[in-house]
Amino acid sequence: IIMKFSVGVEYALHCLLYMVKLKDEQMIGIKELAEFQGISESYLSKVFTKLRKAEIIKSVPGVKGGYELARDAYEISFWNVVEAVEGKETFFHCDEIRQKTILLDPNNLPDTHTKCPCTIKKVMLEGENEMKKYLSKKTIGWLYDEVFGNILPKESEEETIRWFKEKN
Repeated sequence: IIMKFSVGVEYALHCLLYMVKLKDEQMIGIKELAEFQGISESYLSKVFTKLRKAEIIKSVPGVKGGYELARDAYEISFWNVVEAVEGKETFFHCDEIRQKTILLDPNNLPDTHTKCPCTIKKVMLEGENEMKKYLSKKTIGWLYDEVFGNILPKESEEETIRWFKEKN
């Protein structure tokens, strides 16, 4: 496993960002989200299936249907999105190769190689836990406030909302 998030995580985070303000006003479709961002509609559809199964978004059937956030944007963390898209398996997998070195008898391994945890595994899992803690503190609500409150000009938020409204 390569420690690299798929583009699906990026797609998901960007789409959820645009869904924040539209939550109470209208449903939003995959087609519109894909068109707005210039990304693959079919791939985005697969990502949305994962987000729906993780209860991050919900689908609303009908003519005016589409998708909306399943819960408040401040309750959806970046880590929730990562797990939804990538799965819950740890990034690092230890094969205990320290037990296979040429200098050891595989039938009589010393306690230092069996009873104490592999230091490399320990460090890697600690690193992953730190990343998880950090990404768990960043939410879609925080992202919205950061992007539309501090980075982009106010007109960008209004233009974005207007674009999606005109598409429905």
